[in-house]
Amino acid sequence: MKAAVFHEVGQPLEITDVVISKPGPHEILIRSSVVGVCHSDLHFVDGLWPIRTPAILGHEAAGIVEQVGSEVRYVKPGDHVITCLSVFCGYCEYCMSGEPTLCDKRATRRPRTEEPRLALPASNGGGPRPISQFADLASFAEQMLVHENAVVKVREDMPLDRAAVIGCAVTTGVGAAFRTAQVEPGSTVVVIGCGGIGLSTINGADLAGAGRVIAVDRVASKLELAKQFGATDTVDASAGDPVEQVLELTGGGVQYAFEAIGLKVTAEQAWAMLRPGGTATVIGMVPFGENIEIPGHEMLQAKCIQGCVMGSNRFRIDMPRLVDFYLAGKLKLDELISDRVGFSQINEALQNLKGGEVARQVIVFDA
Repeated sequence: MKAAVFHEVGQPLEITDVVISKPGPHEILIRSSVVGVCHSDLHFVDGLWPIRTPAILGHEAAGIVEQVGSEVRYVKPGDHVITCLSVFCGYCEYCMSGEPTLCDKRATRRPRTEEPRLALPASNGGGPRPISQFADLASFAEQMLVHENAVVKVREDMPLDRAAVIGCAVTTGVGAAFRTAQVEPGSTVVVIGCGGIGLSTINGADLAGAGRVIAVDRVASKLELAKQFGATDTVDASAGDPVEQVLELTGGGVQYAFEAIGLKVTAEQAWAMLRPGGTATVIGMVPFGENIEIPGHEMLQAKCIQGCVMGSNRFRIDMPRLVDFYLAGKLKLDELISDRVGFSQINEALQNLKGGEVARQVIVFDA
């Protein structure tokens, strides 16, 4: 199969032939239909987070099952599925206590003594070279070989391009509002960053019944788009201190703040936008090794800051519900997709993320 292989920080992905294994007892082979291009992938290309190379990135995908292992009962060939990087074993302490996103996933991976799921073809007399499977998915490829607990089956009347963005951006953003922060009806909310995850967080806060949702960004077009997702107010971060603007708008701060970019400065701004007793949720991937600093004396205001992993999802429950929300007209997915491109344009799509103008680009494999 063809896959986009990441070899070196700062270099384009190389679309090349890759050897893919056959499904093991609990594995599924999927024909990729659509994959979203996420800032999380760009973090690894730019060296902000480490990964062993060569690697295949990509983690927000939908496709059709082609083959299943001998022990798989959940899906069959022909089923439509969304993948999720919250792969779960199903029996560890985290899984059994209702926190499957915290599963370490080791039991879902092939032992190193076995043939790798993905490898570069043998060359120069050597054997095949194993490829790292980013997020246990590696969806920048024509096919994916994953553990059965990495997918959720969805109804076939759901368009696969819209289904794909549920796999990360929507599950993370809506889940951050619903599950991680548990936004209360009538509350005040601010969301910093109006990309795919930020817009989905706004949508989730609106669905949760927030009384006021403030969108913060530096790009005017994205602030306008945020209004379609449920933002009641917008703040242009390029037109002055966004913290001061939010405090003025709210008369002292919000109950819930969400950081959806992944920067130290914006994480600290989310904290500063809180009223006493408020909660800041950092969704974005702050560069590896950087620290977030907050004034210690403000802990006496009963403010809280917390992390978020994939919206604290239980994806086999959440994703079918999100599909139903979309088909009922409650979840904004059509508006979320900025562009549809072919697989050959993957490097251009990654570069487009740096401009800050796009919400979500998706790669359509038959384009």
